[in-house]
Amino acid sequence: MASQNRTRRQVRLSRALGLALTPKAVKYFEKRPYPPGEHGRARRRTESDYAVRLKEKQRLRAQYGLREVQLRRAFDEARREPWLTGESLVELLEMRLDALVLRSGFARTIAQARQSVVHRHVLVDGKLVDRPSFRVKPGQVVQVKPRSQTMVPFQVAAAGAHRDVLPQVPEYLSVDLEKLRFELVRRPKRAEVPVTCEVQLVVEHYSR
Repeated sequence: MASQNRTRRQVRLSRALGLALTPKAVKYFEKRPYPPGEHGRARRRTESDYAVRLKEKQRLRAQYGLREVQLRRAFDEARREPWLTGESLVELLEMRLDALVLRSGFARTIAQARQSVVHRHVLVDGKLVDRPSFRVKPGQVVQVKPRSQTMVPFQVAAAGAHRDVLPQVPEYLSVDLEKLRFELVRRPKRAEVPVTCEVQLVVEHYSR
């Protein structure tokens, strides 16, 4: 029941934000690509600039499964970097451990990736890390710990079962899926990161 309720919430959020957040949400979203609610099909009035920026920020938050305080903290850090703030923001978020576990195909959704980390199944350079927000550095090696690799969800992942619903593995990762191991080769570039977001709108939202 809890799983069904969670799926319904993700479907409603997907429709509200205009993008499918999980594989299960895709089919529902394709059937009903309009926002939820009785007026979802109706022609919507033009949104204010604030509403457009807010929605874009919410889209970014939802794709990484973040709380507002987490996204705001990442934005403040990105603003201190010498590059474009919006691009830096996405690049910093993409180096989160849970995000990379998802990109590597070890999990099917960001929620599953986070759960794998929190439940202490993931090693970074041979050391247990249970913080989804842990930032992986270029050159670090991440793997599912040997004892956990025998668990059914990870065996399913190692067989490549999630590849049909995930984007192609980006070039900043070197993945050995059978061994449930990957290395972050270098810092991601915004153009390579498979998230849907007009980052300048997010920057404008926080800079207002």
